[in-house]
Amino acid sequence: MNESVSLTDLRQGVRPVDHPPVRTGRIGVLLLNLGTPEGTSYWPMRAYLKEFLSDRRVIETPRLLWWPILNLIILTKRPGPKGRDYASIWNNERNEGPLKTITRNQAEKLTAHLKTVAGDRIMVDWAMRYGKPEVRERIQALLDQGCDRILLVPLYPQYAAATSATACDQAFRALMDMRWQPTVRVSPPYHDDPVYIESVVASMKKELARLTFEPEVILISFHGVPKEYLLKGDPYHCQCVKTWRLMREAFGWSPDKFRMSFQSRFGTAEWLQPYTDKTVEALAKSGVKRMAIVAPGFSADCLETLEELNGENREIFMHNGGEEFAYLPCLNDSDDGMRVINHIVERELQGWI
Repeated sequence: MNESVSLTDLRQGVRPVDHPPVRTGRIGVLLLNLGTPEGTSYWPMRAYLKEFLSDRRVIETPRLLWWPILNLIILTKRPGPKGRDYASIWNNERNEGPLKTITRNQAEKLTAHLKTVAGDRIMVDWAMRYGKPEVRERIQALLDQGCDRILLVPLYPQYAAATSATACDQAFRALMDMRWQPTVRVSPPYHDDPVYIESVVASMKKELARLTFEPEVILISFHGVPKEYLLKGDPYHCQCVKTWRLMREAFGWSPDKFRMSFQSRFGTAEWLQPYTDKTVEALAKSGVKRMAIVAPGFSADCLETLEELNGENREIFMHNGGEEFAYLPCLNDSDDGMRVINHIVERELQGWI
């Protein structure tokens, strides 16, 4: 350090000539979502599935049992079929999954909104827990722009160790390697936030008004997790039930018309019930002819909503006697969706701006 710099210079922020460049004084906001493969062919799908299914937060089965199943069976057989599923919803114009397109749009709209709040002082970025853009890379990008405080925003209304926690784990791994860590906040789950509930209900009402039929039943579908995770103390199930209850109360409908279920299970273990596909089948077989389905636990449409709900479950309903089926989209980067994200971010930035 150059000793010729006076005490007065130091107090005024004057650095010695040999001092490394430092950028500070800005605030970063990093939106975090699950991820998407880089392509729909075998090898990109295999790489994505391997990263996802190797996460101990997602699969808690002991490695001695899980590794042979994953590497010898799943990663051999699943990339092909899953790639075809992704191809059916792929954004061919940008050559990426819709989750990536929507999350980017959310970040861009949040940037524009925050400029009206704090000018150029806040930098917004986005990252995926699995795949690209990588969490570590985007945290470093925020640091390079002078962000010495960063708000991490997992885009999951309901907390689960397999979603919110693993996204934060990835961020914390990056922080562990940094000499000068930024100050970090993590936005909490917002499953019962009035702005979130009001926005989901408002979006649903707009979509229902566009239908040419009136659904006899609306099914609220959340992503499933193994029941064992609930028994170990994960709050996800309770938060999903509360979201469903608050939505139902806002509509003023009975539990028979406004139902809930859990989707996307795999493997032989018991998952949270009732299962979405079994519920859809049972509704059709019981004589329900018109239904709608929505997934408020997803902040953006993705494979599990566009292909699984609007594709597979539509077919299940129609093949078992149903006549009219509607999938109501996620909040995405709509005005209702951005109202939620803007609200959460502004609330969690209090004291910083």
